[in-house]
Amino acid sequence: MTARARLVMFLVAAVVIAGFFTAACTHLPSFGSAHHPYGDRAVAAALAHRTANVISSVNFDIRAFDTLGEESILFGTVLGATLLLRQARDERHRRAEAERVMPTTRLFGSLLLPVTLVVGVYIVAHGQLSPGGGFQGGVVLATALHLAYVAADYRALKKLRPLTLLDVADSLAAASYTLVGLASLIIGGAFLKNVLPLGSFNQITSGGTVPVLNAAVGVEVACGLIVLLAHFLDQAVELTDPRPRKNGDD
Repeated sequence: MTARARLVMFLVAAVVIAGFFTAACTHLPSFGSAHHPYGDRAVAAALAHRTANVISSVNFDIRAFDTLGEESILFGTVLGATLLLRQARDERHRRAEAERVMPTTRLFGSLLLPVTLVVGVYIVAHGQLSPGGGFQGGVVLATALHLAYVAADYRALKKLRPLTLLDVADSLAAASYTLVGLASLIIGGAFLKNVLPLGSFNQITSGGTVPVLNAAVGVEVACGLIVLLAHFLDQAVELTDPRPRKNGDD
């Protein structure tokens, strides 16, 4: 396909999308209006399914299928980065040397690491009750692990980072989201329909499938970010290119 043909196809598609988008915007409630039909329905659905956090209800119940796509994007990103940043034939590992860390930085990282881990687990576990959830809690958990790099050095981080296990956990967490949807189909509902017992409102066991999907996303995000950063850090700290550089090489 020529560049001109691609440009024509893009312009036609852009015009169509712009038309539908404009038509949709004209039917939105006016800014500052007290009438919010989608918000009213979202709150009602969250209360009906015993989910105190309406945002989690939207993410993992009302539009759980869309969230599956978002989770898959992260999984695909980690997979692609792993393939691109894998060790090449002409690259070699060099021994990571001990890094000099300021006492205040070491103390800061050592004290903050366990606190950050607890906060991350709390945010994931209480995603259906309070602000936060799997996406936010997973980022906090991944950040907590890398405080070992701040408190000590790269060797300490590697000891706390079993990449093989994290790769498996990342894959299983991503797959478990789909398995919950398939289980809903087997039971007799729609894909990713909330079919588990709803429990009591504002309890950690409430929300049906919402806490299950939330936990799956939390594990997938945490493991995926750790694996992703691991490959970037390996490139920066451990891998070396033995080929001599020539003039003009970047």
